[in-house]
Amino acid sequence: MTLVRLAIASFVFLTACSTTPHTPPVPAPGQLSVGFLIVDGVYNSELMAPYDIFQHTIFHTAPGMAVFTVAASRAPVRSFEGLYVVPDYTYADAPDVDVLVVPSAEGSMTSDLADEAMMGYVRRAGGQADWIMSLCDGAFVLAAAGLLDGKVSTTFPSDVPAYRDAFPHLEVLEGVSFVRHGRAITSAGGALSYDPALFLVEELWGDAVARGVAGGLVIDWDLATIDHVDRGP
Repeated sequence: MTLVRLAIASFVFLTACSTTPHTPPVPAPGQLSVGFLIVDGVYNSELMAPYDIFQHTIFHTAPGMAVFTVAASRAPVRSFEGLYVVPDYTYADAPDVDVLVVPSAEGSMTSDLADEAMMGYVRRAGGQADWIMSLCDGAFVLAAAGLLDGKVSTTFPSDVPAYRDAFPHLEVLEGVSFVRHGRAITSAGGALSYDPALFLVEELWGDAVARGVAGGLVIDWDLATIDHVDRGP
């Protein structure tokens, strides 16, 4: 395929994604509403690992979780690795969430923190959610929104020094997969992004459901073997 034809094909694909009618998921009665914040540059692992875990709860407990994505607009969001995702909702029309998930993105430590619309949504949604979760550098977003004040947290291992510099008032742990303190769960990210999501499933529905969800994704889940810190409610 020539470059011209490739460019045309890409334009047609993006146009179709932007204009094709899309019916976003609507939480059923009793379902926990889980909103994933997505922005350009979001990292695949930090988005899809917890998304998979939470979406699969519907096969192991009733009614489970209703999972959806939230972005500035309905325009496709391009992940850091090049995957295009069509958002389910915008900041303006997203349902209230029981769980707000903030995956890491390329700008989580820098430009995203200056995005007033995004930060406003995080403060609103995260402020009323029962649980907030960050993966990797998503902790910078939660911390900048003031949602981690008074809580112990963690982030991507090599970014811990920058995190401490940016938020000197926070107690920051390193060398662990995730930290739970109250309603906040922060994670090192990467391949470990499955751990905090499975922890929350276990916290909500018990070990059997967590193991069932994990088994469906060929994950040998045993919380006792995961290096984590739980400061409790």
